Amino acid sequence: MSDLATKHCVPCEGGIEPANDDRIAELLRGVPDWKVVEVDGVKRLERKFFFPDFAAALAFTNRVGALAEEEGHHPVLTTEWGKVTVTWWTHAIGGLHENDFVMAAKADRAAATEA
Repeated sequence: MSDLATKHCVPCEGGIEPANDDRIAELLRGVPDWKVVEVDGVKRLERKFFFPDFAAALAFTNRVGALAEEEGHHPVLTTEWGKVTVTWWTHAIGGLHENDFVMAAKADRAAATEA
């Protein structure tokens, strides 16, 4: 699989089906620390990132927020002392799309970046 973090999101305004289980399993290989969760019948991609303090967690949140703005694809970010939970899914299709995995890989890269 190509490096997901080097890809860019493609516009998705609906009208397509969410990724099926086989495609999700294939894409998960590129972001192995993420898990698929289901909320209200919608599959989402989620990961918890851990940091030594609130300032580091907030800096990461801001890096992910900047990436989201660049790509036009926005997650749910929950920032706590020493922890950030990031959740991606494509609202327009009510499930997962390759864009979510691309952004997960970009978040992984952002976590490895010093503030």
